[in-house]
Amino acid sequence: MPTSRTRRSSLPVVAAALLLPLAACSSSSGSGASGDAQRLRVVMAFPPAQAMSPYGDDAVTLSRLSVIEGLTTLDRNGAAEPALAASWKQENPTTWTFTLRKTVFQDGAKVDAAAVVRSLTAAGKASPLPRVLSDTTLKATAVTGGRADAVRIVTGAADPLLPQRLANPSLAILSAGAYRNGKVNPAGHATGPFTLTDVKGAVAATLQRNADYWGDRAKAPGVDVTFAADGTARANALRTGAVDVAEYVPISQASLLGDSFVHEFPSARTNGLSLNTGHGVFADPAMRAAAREAIDSGALVDGVYEGRADTAKGLLGPGIPWAAEKRTAPTGRTPAASRAEVAKTKEIVLATYTNRPELPEVATLVQQQLQKRGFTVKQVVRDYAQMEADALAGKYDAFIQARNTLLDTADPVSYLSSDFTCDGSFNISQLCDRNVDAAVDKAASLRATDARHGAEMTAEAAVLGADALVPLVHERFVQGYDDARVEGVALDPMERTLVTADTRVG
Repeated sequence: MPTSRTRRSSLPVVAAALLLPLAACSSSSGSGASGDAQRLRVVMAFPPAQAMSPYGDDAVTLSRLSVIEGLTTLDRNGAAEPALAASWKQENPTTWTFTLRKTVFQDGAKVDAAAVVRSLTAAGKASPLPRVLSDTTLKATAVTGGRADAVRIVTGAADPLLPQRLANPSLAILSAGAYRNGKVNPAGHATGPFTLTDVKGAVAATLQRNADYWGDRAKAPGVDVTFAADGTARANALRTGAVDVAEYVPISQASLLGDSFVHEFPSARTNGLSLNTGHGVFADPAMRAAAREAIDSGALVDGVYEGRADTAKGLLGPGIPWAAEKRTAPTGRTPAASRAEVAKTKEIVLATYTNRPELPEVATLVQQQLQKRGFTVKQVVRDYAQMEADALAGKYDAFIQARNTLLDTADPVSYLSSDFTCDGSFNISQLCDRNVDAAVDKAASLRATDARHGAEMTAEAAVLGADALVPLVHERFVQGYDDARVEGVALDPMERTLVTADTRVG
C-alpha cells in the first residue's frame, strides 16, 4: 500500500467513479411503495467482513443502519432504555427478568421468549465469541408458568451492567428464520425500522422500510448503501451528489467539503499503538517503554488530523467526561531500553488498515518516530477485513487501531476486559498480566457508578504501566451530509447509530 499523498491521490478518483453509477443505479431501483419520500443514499467505510453476521463488526453496521435491535437500547448518556424489552427488574445479583413488548419480526414471526432465548444462546455459542460476552456468561430461559412475554437471564457472576450489555449489537434478537445451516442471516429476520433485503458482497446493500415496526415509522422508504474503504472516495461521492450521507469523512477532505457538509463531534474513540507483549521485540517491557517514549502525540494531531483530534492522555479520552478527573498515574513501568539497545533488535512489523483514512498517515509518522529511536520498521497497510485475524493471532509486532472504548456496554469495563485481560477476545496486544486482570475484575464487580469509574481508571493505569498500548490521539468524528437537504442523521459518540427512523432527505 503506497503511503505518500502523491501516490494515493489518484486512487480515490477511480474508487469514486465506480461508486457513482452504483449509487445512481440503486437509487433508481425504487422510491418506496408509497412514493412519499426519497430513498436515502449512504456510503459507509467498512464493507461487510462476516457476511453481515451479528457476531462481529458487521453487527455495528447493521445497528448504524437501524436494521437490528436488542432487548434494550442506550440513551446519549449510556443509560439503558427499553427496546424489545418493555421493562425489566433485577431479582438478585445474578438474575434479571425482562418483560417483552408485543411486536413482530420483519418476517412476521412473533417476538417472544423462545426467540430471545434462541438468539442469546446462539450468541453465547458463537466462535469467535462476541466481545461483549468476553467477561461474562449469560443463560436465558423463558419464565415459567407459560408466559411467552418474559425472559429470565442469569449471569455467571453479578453483572450490574447487564441492561447496557444487552443493547450491544451482537446481542440482537432475530427470528428463527435467521438461523440456517449453522449460519446467521439477519436479512428480513430482525426488528428494526429498516429491513435488510439484499447484500451484494462487500459492495452494496439495500434496505426497505419495515411496515410492521413497533416504533415510529421510518420517514425514508428505504436506504441504498454502498461501501467504500477509501475515505476520499466517500467524500467525493458526497461532493458530487452521488450519496446523501458519507460516513467518516477524512480530515483531509473536511475543509474541501465546506461547513454545511461537515459535522464534527467528540467521540469515545482512542487511536492507539498496540504492542505485541507475547513474543517478538516487544515481549521485552523495556522495548515497549522505548516505543512509548518515541511517540509524539502532538505531532500526530497537528500533522495528520489538522487539529481535529485531541492529544492522547490515556486509554479514555475527552469523549468520556469523567475520565480526566479520575485519572491516576501509570503504575509498574519498566525503564526504557537505550537507543543502542534498541538498535540491536530485529526488524519490527508495524501494521494498520485503510478503512480509516488517517491511519496510514499516522503509521508513516509513527514509523518515523520509532526509527528515530533506533527501531527498524517495516510497514503493512491493508483493508481491515484482511488483517483482523492476523492481528488477533499476534502476527504483528505493533498494530495501530482506532478503538471505541464505549462500544460494547457504554462503559469502559468491557473494553478493558476484551482488549487487555488474559481471556480477552480482542486482545491484540496479547497481554496477560495478573495485576491488570485483578484491576479489571474489581471494576466489573462494582455496581455503584462512581466507584466503578474510579476502579476503571486504576485498571487504565495498570494497562499503561505495562505499555501494552501507547495512546496516540483521541479522535473527533466527522460525518458528511448537506444539512440543507438531509435531516435526522445521528451524531452518536458511541457509534451505534447513524441512520434512524427519523433520517430523511428533505
